[in-house]
Amino acid sequence: MNSIEVTSRNTSTKGQVNTLRQKGEVPGVIYGGTIENQKIYLSKKEVKTLIDQENFLSNIISLNLDGKSTNVLPREVAFDPISDDPIHVDFLRIVKGAKIIIEIPVKFINNEKCPGIKRGGVLNIVRRKVELKCPTENIPTELVVDLEGLEIGTSIKFSSINLTENVKPTIQGRDFVIATVAAPTVFKEPEKTADTESAEGTEEAEKAEVGTTEQSEDKTTEGDKTDDKSKEGQKKENKNPTEKK
Repeated sequence: MNSIEVTSRNTSTKGQVNTLRQKGEVPGVIYGGTIENQKIYLSKKEVKTLIDQENFLSNIISLNLDGKSTNVLPREVAFDPISDDPIHVDFLRIVKGAKIIIEIPVKFINNEKCPGIKRGGVLNIVRRKVELKCPTENIPTELVVDLEGLEIGTSIKFSSINLTENVKPTIQGRDFVIATVAAPTVFKEPEKTADTESAEGTEEAEKAEVGTTEQSEDKTTEGDKTDDKSKEGQKKENKNPTEKK
């Protein structure tokens, strides 16, 4: 469990809050239970370190405030729309006996021991997170799915996941699918049938015939032009007979 030093704040205006941010601090609030909400601030560097951690919003954190330790759960982080820096954090106080609805990430293990994947199958993930209702003192950090021994065509349902006591999914009344081991998708070119080959042969023959016809027409045209030129020459000779010497 991570432990972070935080400081109480008495800010009441936007100007005071912005001054904190300019100093590299992030304002926040601790709420939940019968205790009043507590205004705090903490280092921006600490907040960024927390955000970069895996499963940040489902990990319980210990906040040290005025010498006392309080277990909390990060619930919401506000970011600056331009710089994308965190500008506010809400923490839910962990109270024994209370329940919370939270999304928990799914983790898949033993991929190398899955026969279906070894044979070229693909892990098709349907749900990367599952919404659970659980006690605040018993929040799982992740839901583990073991792929060992699974063949192609296997559907991994929620009932295959081991849960701790009093932890239940918000989806009730059906055993929903988390993932499947699907067969590989391979594009196969359709085989040519006898009819297709016959049609292609006929088409090529027609193209060859058309080409031959065009060549014959071209030769005929050239012959006609030659004949025309000969006739024109004869006409000129008849019009201009050779003078006698």
